Amino acid sequence: MKKEKLQNRLEGDFLEIEILESEKNSAEFVIKGERHSFPSLLKDVLSRDSSVEFVSYTLEHPLDADSKFFLKTKGKTAKKALEDALSQLEKDFKEFKSAFSSAGK
Repeated sequence: MKKEKLQNRLEGDFLEIEILESEKNSAEFVIKGERHSFPSLLKDVLSRDSSVEFVSYTLEHPLDADSKFFLKTKGKTAKKALEDALSQLEKDFKEFKSAFSSAGK
């Protein structure tokens, strides 16, 4: 099994994603160093994508710092769905930061 690493930049931070398995319409990947906050957001955004048939994540162990995702798509590759969701989250974070900065002035 070939492992692939995908690094995505989100608002100045780097998110390390290790793709464990990837086929056209399914993927299994791990987000390093993230337990529930970010994985829950990512799952929500992926769930809103009409091409996503199934998305879930789990923690292998209660003390584990990584979250393991399972993604199944239809009409779009799993990798494209993940990239789109990460782009949407980055856009959402920028909008939130801008609104928060404006509110403090």
